[in-house]
Amino acid sequence: MSVSLGLPQVRSAGPAPSGAPAEAGLVDRHGRRATDLRLSVIDKCNLRCTYCMPADGLPWLPAAQLMSADEITRLVDVGVTQLGITELRLTGGEPLVRRDLEEIVAGVRTAHPALPVSLTTNGIGLAGRARGLVEAGLTRVNISLDSLSAETFRALARRDRLADVLAGAEAAAAAGLSPVKINAVLMRGVNDHEAADLLAWALERGFALRFIEQMPLDADHGWTRADMVTAAEIRGRLGERFRLSPHPGPREGAPAELWDVHPAASADPAQDPAADPGAGNAGAGDEPLGTVGVIASVTEPFCADCKRTRITAEGKVRSCLFSHEEVDLLPLLRAGASDGELAERWRAAMWAKPAAHGMDHVGLDSADYVQPERSMSAIGG
Repeated sequence: MSVSLGLPQVRSAGPAPSGAPAEAGLVDRHGRRATDLRLSVIDKCNLRCTYCMPADGLPWLPAAQLMSADEITRLVDVGVTQLGITELRLTGGEPLVRRDLEEIVAGVRTAHPALPVSLTTNGIGLAGRARGLVEAGLTRVNISLDSLSAETFRALARRDRLADVLAGAEAAAAAGLSPVKINAVLMRGVNDHEAADLLAWALERGFALRFIEQMPLDADHGWTRADMVTAAEIRGRLGERFRLSPHPGPREGAPAELWDVHPAASADPAQDPAADPGAGNAGAGDEPLGTVGVIASVTEPFCADCKRTRITAEGKVRSCLFSHEEVDLLPLLRAGASDGELAERWRAAMWAKPAAHGMDHVGLDSADYVQPERSMSAIGG
């Protein structure tokens, strides 16, 4: 066991288990191949969202334990050149809290001109930095936004910053970070009635909205299956104003299942809204207004097609978002390890990836599921 100062105790493996193929990229025992890197640049956040963090925040990592810009660039390079990474998303915490974020993006872009580099952010501060991030090489942005009501936003985020988030989204679009993706979590009795409003707002601006089922990764460990708004309920809420039809494009391992959005139609006997309210069939010549995605990790899990590998802000590989084990790359990195040695440990860490939800089966609401000690902000989304 090892303990990282300032964070809850997490099992941290030394040398990763043997058995991983030497030259096969980031494959695991279940036949999946990770090509999408989610890399956290910081654990700190300037919001205190109820589904993620306690009201008083968490102890943050000391600066010396965070990866530097050069160390991040090095690990990304190893991932791309040695292990087949084809997409990078920078996460947190809140990545914009790092003053050197543009330097990180530029370092990656210089080394890999064609690599898609996106950012997950709460949008606070993005209005003043969007253009600089684009100039550094950022490709796209995902902005968390759970409500268009200032009062509801304040209740959820415990901060009065809605105007900043909205300004950040507009600035991202103006800077060319297209399509701007919006991530929303619906909480029962708090903002679940706003689903259709959020979608209408996103469609008007050409933003791509993604609803995410609340997952048991909150720091307070207060998640319950009964309180969670399910994917079916989300589609039902959207069906109060719109009609959804399955998006024809391939999903290709993406977390979000996409739906084409159509104007609400008059009664159509060909539809069966009782089966899944809001989800119907598009008629001939019925052009969609846009798309909406639903990420249903709890009720409609997609673990069998997972393509993601994660590195925490202090350089630890998490093979699964819900894992209880981590493999540390930073000591190797700081000890002067070669690219091959870093790749070998990373590859072995992913070979040990659990089948689903940190276990040998899916089931975030099953009796044997044990929530990780780290919350989402400490893991990196």
